[in-house]
Amino acid sequence: MATTLHVSPSGADLSPGTEEQPLRTINRAAQLARPGDTVLVHEGTYREWVAPLRGGTSATNRITYQPAPGAKVTIKGSERIDTWENVEGTTWKVELPNSFFGDFNPYAEVVGGDWIVLPKRTDPPKHLGEVYLNGKSFYEVASVEEVQNPTRIDHARDGWTGVTVPMHDPDQTVFVWHAQVSETTTTIWANFHGANPNEELVEINVRRSVFYPKDHHVDYITVRGFELAQAASPWTPPTADQPGLIGPNWAKGWIIEDNDIHDAKCSAVSLGKERSTGHNLAEERGDKPGYQYQLESVFSARQIGWDKEHIGSHVVRRNTIHDNGQNGVVGHLGCVFSTIEDNHIYNIAIKREFYGHEIGGIKLHGAIDVSIARNHIHDCTLGTWLDWQTQGLRLTQNVYHSNNRDLFIEVSHGPYVVDHNVFASRASAEIQCQGGAIVNNLFAGTYAVKSIVERPTPYHLPHSTQVAGYAAILAGDDRVIGNIFLGGTSGADASEAYEHGAEQWVNPRYGTAIYDGSPVNIDEYIERVNDPDKGDHERFMDVKQPAYIRNNFYAGGAEAFEREEGAVVAGGGAGEAASRAASASVSFDGEHLALHTDLPAEFDSATVGLVVGTELPPVRFVGAFFENPDGSPVELNADLLGAEKIAGTPYAVGPIIGLTSGKNTITLS
Repeated sequence: MATTLHVSPSGADLSPGTEEQPLRTINRAAQLARPGDTVLVHEGTYREWVAPLRGGTSATNRITYQPAPGAKVTIKGSERIDTWENVEGTTWKVELPNSFFGDFNPYAEVVGGDWIVLPKRTDPPKHLGEVYLNGKSFYEVASVEEVQNPTRIDHARDGWTGVTVPMHDPDQTVFVWHAQVSETTTTIWANFHGANPNEELVEINVRRSVFYPKDHHVDYITVRGFELAQAASPWTPPTADQPGLIGPNWAKGWIIEDNDIHDAKCSAVSLGKERSTGHNLAEERGDKPGYQYQLESVFSARQIGWDKEHIGSHVVRRNTIHDNGQNGVVGHLGCVFSTIEDNHIYNIAIKREFYGHEIGGIKLHGAIDVSIARNHIHDCTLGTWLDWQTQGLRLTQNVYHSNNRDLFIEVSHGPYVVDHNVFASRASAEIQCQGGAIVNNLFAGTYAVKSIVERPTPYHLPHSTQVAGYAAILAGDDRVIGNIFLGGTSGADASEAYEHGAEQWVNPRYGTAIYDGSPVNIDEYIERVNDPDKGDHERFMDVKQPAYIRNNFYAGGAEAFEREEGAVVAGGGAGEAASRAASASVSFDGEHLALHTDLPAEFDSATVGLVVGTELPPVRFVGAFFENPDGSPVELNADLLGAEKIAGTPYAVGPIIGLTSGKNTITLS
């Protein structure tokens, strides 16, 4: 029989957990809860790592954790410290016995692992520790002297886009800390400027996670309605264990909803890999590239039960996820068949204390049959990064703005669908993969395509984790239909700002002219590769894959694919005058989200009908069709605002069916 276990700051862990005699800690309730039970947490701040011992048995017989009605409940991985000693001026220190941290001391653990990037090899690494003043995180520096004499933290260069972004306003006070760990003690120095740390709320990272099982296959858990904050979560590359502030730890059927999740040192929500299939072996051994270890991890995962029956199918929805050092949501292998929807994700990796090739508001590898829908993602180093095995994924009705880059899809074979999204940042999309359907989006920035022939990656049987083969990324094989492409500057300026040096594909451009030279159907492609003077695989290497491109709108200097049918090009091509002819931007004041467009009169003649999977050619390598996870043909029948589309009716191109020429302001939330 299902029961309700009550938890309260006034309780005791030897109590039975009734409303009259509640438990003191959520983790004690997590050791007692059984399938069907609810853990009801009463108002207060709980400083603990909740590690559930068991989960539910099915989607309808789960264990649920939630606040009591009307209660504000915060669970933190930090501890409050009010025993600081003034050293000199505004510099204070605290000395803690190492036993204070137990078997995990964040100030002795570095941010490191596969694919971490340091500006210089001689730069000291950062640590998983953190200091917070009234909820605001500090910056780590390398010495006590730098704590005593803080300088403005300089600009940091984003190694991917070349965009220089300020880490601090020049006039902003810089709050910094430094720690030293001996055999017995940990000493932390911090500059609090005018604040007295013993009178203000000062916290330090202590625990690796806040809500995360220590064992695998703790399935069917719901975590709802909490503030979850301040965890010393480690760097999470796809070739390592991927613990986050919260996550299922290699399980099935979790629901993480309606939470405020913030200040993870690295990753907040983890739907990720587990340790036995490889843990930072590229960095540790140095004998093989990380790519090779990642390839091996896919096959290792299959051997330990990586399939739909045992792993994935999680739901992450209606959360506010912000101010995390690496990722808002991260996953490799463990994210399969999951849904990430209606989240507000922002301020991800913008402190730039450390950098690496695994950063994003959402960063997923192996996103098989994943749905990413109706999220608002902004002010991130990278909005969404889908890497390896993006197959069966649908990215729909999301709004991106104010990111260094909005969308990056890498080394995947498809089929995947990107539809009815707004990409309003300067770099809208970078497609280093193949086999996509890119339909009814608005691209206000650059659009890049690139082949990756040196890293063949796996593809799968449809709607399965079973590996069907692997192949290099030749780029193309894309279906680009009914989108709006706007030019921010001339095409030449775009290439100068984002030069990657690809030989087969120019990177990047405004519009789809980047596909020029591609065949327009599979028959033409087969004719081009039918060269009897070349060997079996050599004849494919220098031939662009088909580009199925139609009915897009271009303005402000954006350029159309040379063989596109139904293209509408306004303004007569690239150039400064054309750039002023069209614009799109997104505004957000913390509550109201709006899209602002100024489109030329030609836009009203750009229309496209309902796009369905049955009319999209199957992707070449996988031989798979554009389907829903249940195998039915996909129908892209709802616009950004949820308005329904009907077959046989022409609609305005782009993400909103009611969009017109001229100036428009459309409320999105």
